[in-house]
Amino acid sequence: MSYEYWVRKELEALSQSLGFQYTPLKEIERRLTKIRGDMEKKEIEGLLVVHKMNLYYLSGTTQDGFLFLPLEGKPLLLIKRELERAKIESPINNVVPLKTIREVPSLVQKHFGKLPQNLGLEMDVLPVKDYFNYQKLFPTTQLMDASSILREARKIKSSFEIDLMRKAGEIGETVYQEGKKILKKGMTEIEFGGLLEAVAKKYGHEGLLRVRSLNYEAYTWHVLSGLTGGIVSQSDSPMGGLGLSPAFPVGASLKKMKAHEPILVDFGTCFHGYQADETRMFSIGKMKQKFIDAYHVCKEIHDAVLEETRPGTDCEAIFLMTLRLAEKSGYKDHYLGPPVLQTRFIGHGIGLELNELPFIAQGQPYPLEEGMTFAVEPKIVFPGEGSVGLENTVLVTKNGYEILTPVEQKIFQV
Repeated sequence: MSYEYWVRKELEALSQSLGFQYTPLKEIERRLTKIRGDMEKKEIEGLLVVHKMNLYYLSGTTQDGFLFLPLEGKPLLLIKRELERAKIESPINNVVPLKTIREVPSLVQKHFGKLPQNLGLEMDVLPVKDYFNYQKLFPTTQLMDASSILREARKIKSSFEIDLMRKAGEIGETVYQEGKKILKKGMTEIEFGGLLEAVAKKYGHEGLLRVRSLNYEAYTWHVLSGLTGGIVSQSDSPMGGLGLSPAFPVGASLKKMKAHEPILVDFGTCFHGYQADETRMFSIGKMKQKFIDAYHVCKEIHDAVLEETRPGTDCEAIFLMTLRLAEKSGYKDHYLGPPVLQTRFIGHGIGLELNELPFIAQGQPYPLEEGMTFAVEPKIVFPGEGSVGLENTVLVTKNGYEILTPVEQKIFQV
């Protein structure tokens, strides 16, 4: 039996029996229509999709290759590896093999009838070396930045996408409930994080949290206990943790967790590429009242953000409102990080990546829209002592919001 025959006859059935959900044709067509509308506005004749998550969004597969989308005509998938799986995973009909990137122009010309006068590329993530290579491959074609088109299209989630994010949130709920049974005095942060990840993976968590960034990597075991919760590191967040080494100076460490100290668990789950991000507080025995009081302020700020969450509300205005609440509560110097190192956002878009639109942040004066999803995460940091916080992934609905991370919003005391 050839590999190709086995894939066609057996692999699809095996994948579906194990829970694979393929992106429907109508979903892909809706996305392509939106992208083409924005391509027309920017007078982009063709789009070459290289970035993996954009490829998945527009084709339903992450097999190694490219998607060429002409302004008019059928899309073309060019697959280096693995062709047969791409044919199963993507509802796009035109799927052709690609031996080397040098074949891209000839395959595009054969499919399109000519080379496009201009070609859109994802210049926010495309390496400079690759850009120069595309200039050589398409010497008579003007290369244009199409990154904003793709980011704008992905900011509004469909019911198909939201259902996958709900599933990620359900996995997260199980993780936190199981965490109450797992946490023990003397356990290291990284051990606790690893055991939480094992629970998540049992229920389909993919283990990878993607971020649209050059040098920032995300992970699922952000466990900070006591003084490590007050340590800032390289990530743009209120606290970073100690990490395991100078090569990975962020997140859980080998520090042993103690009784009565705050244990902050920021755990993101990923199901079929779609993420849900949430934070809850744990403690072994009762935390000091100082941390309990600060947590309640985080909860008040979190709820105030939700009260303003509806289509039309300005993102920057929401953020500035939280600054006033933090100052009124007496936490101005601890809100979103220690003085000088405080972050300038309280919410970030989430979906296939952790940093999608919208941002509930300073300098982001645009309105919320129905179908947007974002993680709201007020946190209060006490350097040398610890940190507290609360985070949920939220969907903007027609008249308000829906929380996609349903775990209880309380301190889990064991």
